[in-house]
Amino acid sequence: MSNTFGKIFRITTFGESHGAGNGVVIDGCPAGLEFDEAFIQAELDRRKPAQSAIVTQRKEGDIFQTLSGVFEGKTTGAPIALWIPNENAKSQDYTHLAYAYRPSHADYTYQAKYGHRDYRGGGRSSARETVARVAGGAVAKLLLKHQQIQITAYTAQVGKVILTKDYHDLDFSLIDQNPVRCPDLPTAEQMEALIREVRKEGDTIGGVIACIIKGLPTGVGEPIFDKLHAVLGKAMLSIQAVKGFEYGSGFAGVSMRGSEHNDIFQTDEAGKVRTLTNHSGGIQGGISNGEDVYFRVAFKPVATLMRPQPSIDGAGKEITLEGKGRHDPCVLPRAVPIVEAMTALVLADFMLRLRLNPLL
Repeated sequence: MSNTFGKIFRITTFGESHGAGNGVVIDGCPAGLEFDEAFIQAELDRRKPAQSAIVTQRKEGDIFQTLSGVFEGKTTGAPIALWIPNENAKSQDYTHLAYAYRPSHADYTYQAKYGHRDYRGGGRSSARETVARVAGGAVAKLLLKHQQIQITAYTAQVGKVILTKDYHDLDFSLIDQNPVRCPDLPTAEQMEALIREVRKEGDTIGGVIACIIKGLPTGVGEPIFDKLHAVLGKAMLSIQAVKGFEYGSGFAGVSMRGSEHNDIFQTDEAGKVRTLTNHSGGIQGGISNGEDVYFRVAFKPVATLMRPQPSIDGAGKEITLEGKGRHDPCVLPRAVPIVEAMTALVLADFMLRLRLNPLL
């Protein structure tokens, strides 16, 4: 079941980086949802390679095909199967890895666990798999639109270049107006310059993506093991290259005293319960409290470098490896829609657990 995510609104992804393609089966989507193909394709276009000079130049159209679960433009309640074929795989770039273990990749662990692995682009461990997640997440977003729930992610840090502005002061319309997907253009320019510099050196760099959820009603999440932030954390940490997750004040909160950190309750003019601050990140006791939910996701530098690195082969012999093929010097620009997709999948599942079918 490691390829399946969710309890009611569930996705199962399949495919490899250099196989015939990748796909997703979505189960639990209510019948009658308007299946907006243009929106789903637009979400895939935000993730696809070769968007700009600072991402991998693998040229994939990522045009999806609907195999089942949709009739006359609406979901039927049956499993929805979406298929995205691979069109530009160059497997010959990976033949030198058949018996080699790339530093910080899954080559060794997959070989140790299964005794057999697809070395072409990492096979199943490749971030190419996320194309299926974005397709599934796009359908989840269509469902959440009926509840006016908005999910916005953006690049908040690349290396040591940090966006310091509070998210309330940002213009989210600028996110997709630059190749880094940062909603502050001066900071975006610094980020882009750094990525270009790192790429020229044959190196890679990581960063942080921030995500904001607006319009989430009170009561979303379950006590103990299925707390909202726990499931969001699992979703984010399942994304390739993610090394950390924090919500609300996160690690910065440890330097505060309780008298500073506590979110004081009040009643607004409409009689709605609100909090004066939001260090809790919109979640208390694992359940949404009606405030904005916000979290941050840390991505490591891409492990494939376009310069020599020492390693070993399957026989334990010391070797020197150098990356070939087409790779991202920084995953952040293309990971923004992936973070949004996984967030949408979590929320769609929780909303249906509350028996809140927005179509009824």
